[in-house]
Amino acid sequence: MRILVCGGAGYIGSNMTALLAAEGHEPLVYDNLSKGHRGAVGDVEFIVGDLADYDLLLKTLRGRRIEAVMHFAAWIEVGESVQEPLKYYRNNTSNTQNLLSAMEAAGVGRFVFSSTAAVYGMPETTPITEEMPKAPINPYGESKWAVERMCHYQSEAGRLHYAALRYFNACGAGNNGLCGEDHRPESHLIPLTIQAAMGKRPDIRIYGTDYDTPDGTCIRDYIHVDDLCRAHLLALGKLDEQPEQVYNLGNGQGYSVREVIETVRRVSGKDFTVVEADRRPGDPAVLTSDANKARRELGWTCQKPELETMVATAWQWHSEHPNGYSD
Repeated sequence: MRILVCGGAGYIGSNMTALLAAEGHEPLVYDNLSKGHRGAVGDVEFIVGDLADYDLLLKTLRGRRIEAVMHFAAWIEVGESVQEPLKYYRNNTSNTQNLLSAMEAAGVGRFVFSSTAAVYGMPETTPITEEMPKAPINPYGESKWAVERMCHYQSEAGRLHYAALRYFNACGAGNNGLCGEDHRPESHLIPLTIQAAMGKRPDIRIYGTDYDTPDGTCIRDYIHVDDLCRAHLLALGKLDEQPEQVYNLGNGQGYSVREVIETVRRVSGKDFTVVEADRRPGDPAVLTSDANKARRELGWTCQKPELETMVATAWQWHSEHPNGYSD
């Protein structure tokens, strides 16, 4: 299948592109390189383009005879979204509307969307199921939820078959350790802790040590990027028979901030400074997923559920790429 991978030079997009190629599909990467890295993408066709460019999108979809679209292109920083909400609605929501409009004009009806657990906001109970209320508490989560609603109504109108995949915390290096995490600036706990272990930052901070959890720090659900990408492939394969899919993608098991830090210490063999700081506003004590629906309907399972494995693949990639990608 010819598949347009929007945001295919980013962390998850580049891993997905590699998997699609390995499985015999024909991925075409579409990325403006504002956050992604050309060096993260292998020997596949690459178009430098922005989702705001309707004409280029339509030309690409028609000219390359695209059969499905996977969409990973988005701003992802929650704090930034609070400071610059319009930036997030423009890029994450309006530009996705542009993409869906171009798809409709080109007659492309299969769509796999990178959504987020942030659509749930501050859930009252965990683990989180897909049926729980959607109540985002920041523009990032709102911008993704708005896209899910667009997809739903396009599907109801008979114009779209889609899967909305709500990620928890993607991590690790995929594609046999070749595709790692290189955000600039970095904001995710595992790579930040690895940078501290490598001496690239002075310390790692724990925000809040008095939560109602076994060690007092927040608990989050981590999922290896390889497992995440396999779920996308399975969802893509079911779009013709199941035109509207919504799944949580998580490990189902939570790990605390302290557990992550200690795992990085153990895997790396390095010590580093840990600073305890006050809680950040809006951080729930526990966020874990119930991904049984994906397991039941897609036949999907996590093949790399252990935190040690996730951290080890990330540590290997960062050790081999101490300055990230070269471009």
